[in-house]
Amino acid sequence: MIVLETERLTLRHAELDDAAFVLRLLNEPSFLQFIGDRGVRTLDDAAKYIAERLIASYERNGFGLWVVERKESAGAIGISGLVKRDTLPDPDIGFAFLPEFWSKGYAFESAAGVKQHAIDVLKLTRLLAITNPENTGSIRIVEKLGLMFLHTMQLAAGDNAVKLFALESS
Repeated sequence: MIVLETERLTLRHAELDDAAFVLRLLNEPSFLQFIGDRGVRTLDDAAKYIAERLIASYERNGFGLWVVERKESAGAIGISGLVKRDTLPDPDIGFAFLPEFWSKGYAFESAAGVKQHAIDVLKLTRLLAITNPENTGSIRIVEKLGLMFLHTMQLAAGDNAVKLFALESS
């Protein structure tokens, strides 16, 4: 199911058939470094992750992380969307792309589309974003989206610190 489109991109619901893509993305060194290890090591793990994390979020929240594809050619290049975490009061914008699709504006374009969808369609009045303090690329994107840095925090005891950003859309 297509959720939204931008000039160059389509964002759609993840499907179990996306397992090979999810397996690769979640095991990219940059994903492991800046986002974290999700323990996904096999295609079965990836299918379980899609079912329990992505599809379950669509059903529970009406949103989640969506698969990003270029309109010009088939195939997933990243994920972008909204995450509702138990430890944060509002949904946060998240994105991750395969390295060969970095520095082409796809992360910003997809996240800007997610932001507008969140405000215009989902009627959310506040959006958050979290970044690894060392992930300067993601920090630039979040700031370019208009989110303001609030503070550094831990999502849970023992977790690495993250930078928290917010946008009030009301």
